[in-house]
Amino acid sequence: MLPIAAVLITRNEQRCITRALNSIKPFVDAMIVLDTGSQDDTVTLAKQAGAQVYHFDWCDDFSKARNAALDHSPAHWNFMLDADEYLISGGPALRAIAAQHPECVGAVSINSAFEQNQTLYSVHNWLIRLLPRAIRYTGRVHEQPVHHLPIQHLAIQLDHDGYLPEQHRLKRGRNENLLHRCLEDTPHDSYLHYQLGKEMEVDAHFTAAITHYQNAFQYLKDPFENWQRDLVIRALFCLKKVQAFEEAIDLAARWKEELADMPDFHFVLGDIYLDRALAQPTQANRFLPLIETHWLQCLEIGERPDLDGCVKGRGSTLAAHNLYVFYESMGLTDKAAHYKNLIHHAPST
Repeated sequence: MLPIAAVLITRNEQRCITRALNSIKPFVDAMIVLDTGSQDDTVTLAKQAGAQVYHFDWCDDFSKARNAALDHSPAHWNFMLDADEYLISGGPALRAIAAQHPECVGAVSINSAFEQNQTLYSVHNWLIRLLPRAIRYTGRVHEQPVHHLPIQHLAIQLDHDGYLPEQHRLKRGRNENLLHRCLEDTPHDSYLHYQLGKEMEVDAHFTAAITHYQNAFQYLKDPFENWQRDLVIRALFCLKKVQAFEEAIDLAARWKEELADMPDFHFVLGDIYLDRALAQPTQANRFLPLIETHWLQCLEIGERPDLDGCVKGRGSTLAAHNLYVFYESMGLTDKAAHYKNLIHHAPST
């Protein structure tokens, strides 16, 4: 049996399948591609890159496809990769763990590019991708591996571009439909409401997103899970977009303890108070100190790539830019110059 295999499911991924496979190829002993009905050159390109390609009749269930792909793997360890991802660093670490007895699952760092207001950003997540051979998935969509093993964070980084507008447009509606079907069976599933809220938010349906985020909060269960940070930040953002400022501030107060060390929490709060000041100019003087305090807190905390759901720059350059514009608008030129300088001299993360 081989030490480690890369395992992918694909459909119409000719844009990126070669990139994904070539990035992981030097560090695995086999590459398994399960194609679910491509009508482009995905299969040909995967074979040319050295993958073993199998076929699967799509049945609107991602976990069944993942599990079918895993059934073809000849390895002790399986590294799960999506076609719109590619390995940036950590290949030797992947090869090193392949020599170990599989007694854990491995979480890797994934940076996902996304666009907002025609500006490109990157959000960071830790996702379980390295699995012992017996592990399988559950869930029709946003499937999760079923296990009771310790989670080991690995020094492995992937980049992901599937959230960019063109890629999202091609898959629009697919996940939304599957999530609605899942919620018909489990209407009180907090995680599914969170994921459906994200689908609504990406398409700028902020009121619908808020409804699902509120459902997610209603059905939350202990213990605290990492994705709940992102739920709070996204709900705050959507409440800001519909100018539900009081509701946003109340929500932030309820989650202050859990998110106090997350720059994104303070970043969005600064934005909320800014929008409130603009919407209520006669009360703006009440909100200006709060705007400043929260953006300064972002810099005090700094970047937190160890936390799930952090957007790159909110603990450094993005917060410094906001402070520069803030002080410049108030005529505080010395302070504005200081934070403008920080933008250009902030260390990369």
